[in-house]
Amino acid sequence: MPTARSSTEPRPHRHHPVTEAVRAVADVGTLVRFRAAHVRRPRAFRAGLVLFALGSVAVAVVPSLVPGAGEGDRARDVLIVLPTALAALVLVSVVAAVASGGGRELLARDPASVHPVSPTTDHLGALVLAPLNVAWLLQSWSLLGAAAYGTGWGWSLLTMQVAMLLWLVLATALGQVVAWTLEGLRRLRFGEGVLRVATVSSVAAVLVLQVRGDLVPLLDQVPTVRVVATSVGGPSWAWAGVVGTLAGLALAAVVLGAVPAHLATRRVPHDELRVESGSYRARRLPRTDLAVLVRTDRASVWRAVPMRRGLAVLAVGPGVIALLGALPWAQLIILPGLVASGGALLFGVNAWCLDGRGGLWRESLPVGPGTVFAARAWVLAEFLLVASLVTVVLGALRAGVPTASEVTALLAMLAVVTVQVVAAAMRWSLAHPYAVDLRSARATPAPPLMMVGYSSRLALSTTLTGLVFSALARLDDPLAAVLVAVPFLCWSGFRLARAHTRWTTPTERARVVVTTAA
Repeated sequence: MPTARSSTEPRPHRHHPVTEAVRAVADVGTLVRFRAAHVRRPRAFRAGLVLFALGSVAVAVVPSLVPGAGEGDRARDVLIVLPTALAALVLVSVVAAVASGGGRELLARDPASVHPVSPTTDHLGALVLAPLNVAWLLQSWSLLGAAAYGTGWGWSLLTMQVAMLLWLVLATALGQVVAWTLEGLRRLRFGEGVLRVATVSSVAAVLVLQVRGDLVPLLDQVPTVRVVATSVGGPSWAWAGVVGTLAGLALAAVVLGAVPAHLATRRVPHDELRVESGSYRARRLPRTDLAVLVRTDRASVWRAVPMRRGLAVLAVGPGVIALLGALPWAQLIILPGLVASGGALLFGVNAWCLDGRGGLWRESLPVGPGTVFAARAWVLAEFLLVASLVTVVLGALRAGVPTASEVTALLAMLAVVTVQVVAAAMRWSLAHPYAVDLRSARATPAPPLMMVGYSSRLALSTTLTGLVFSALARLDDPLAAVLVAVPFLCWSGFRLARAHTRWTTPTERARVVVTTAA
């Protein structure tokens, strides 16, 4: 029997690639306007965009006006290191995109399933949301600031920053291409095993190169040297050729990324499907209500694909960097804070969204609200501690034998940062709950702009705390770190207790549960 054509089904003459690309670009604009229209505080949103633009311009210009910029040994050293920084940016972009399964979601998985959102639109949306990431922002601003200081004021600043901006676009687009390709490979029958073997082999190869002293000479051979060399002297035909090449490669990478995005979308995500369709044997119930809730929350976290994937990147990545650089204990103490702040961004800043619609059922259980809060905070602390300890263990392989002061400072740092991040995460989870489906490997627990605010505040606080305990590790008295940790723990414990009191208030708890279960 004949059926009517769906309103969302494209007509036969619209299957041309150019037409589909134009439609995808238009859909991205529509989705961006849709997301912007539902911002809770529009004025703060607009102010944030203005500050972002002004901050980016200031970072790209102000360092060129600093005394010594563009001349002297220090500026020359910055230019020498710049090609390696360009290559490292590509590597970081690839790792960040691969860890999030291809990029950020402009539209969540469930709403996208009932709307005509093509994989090309999803791919372009991930590129648009790439700057709304503190890691991306810090790397980009560092690159622009270093380029401005190395070149100084003049035409060289313009040519250098144009090349740097094009390189940022190219690196982000290449990261998406590799990420979508690996995501499609991961969805093959034996794709997950192949990727694990390839990852371990790549890390081992880098370690071997570093131990043999061949890693730095290899990085010196990257083609980014030409990008920097042709941009230093101002406008020239050679610079124009490099800029044209970068623009062409960036455009080609953006277009090419749509191909693996389509291939990955057509395949079933085996890791997510295995979790959702798996069956688990029932175990004996613990004796206390707290133990039952902890087991339930622990399973919901460790069985989630984005949690496991994010934990692996957060824990292993900094640990491998510390291992390659043979960081001493005084510098290694700073890393657990950064790892803990990144781990909280996986789900901790919106901890109650893990329950989803099940939050309504959990509220009907004969368990005190304080016990529910304690269980969630305990599981979050476990998650952060595991990630931090993996980083420390990897870094300790080449850090040497620590002194008593270094061991005390490390243990105090782990305790302080864990309580500090848990207190902040639980407080934000109550103040700003969101209904988010974290089943997708690309989902984030809060809107992108909120994630920028969360990550910047966590990174700033944990870095400052790490610097304090890093300085204490150099002292001869091991008790100094313990004495300094006491006020930190008391203040963070007080804030955590205040969040606990707020959760036990029926009206606040109802608001959070209804919001996250929507």
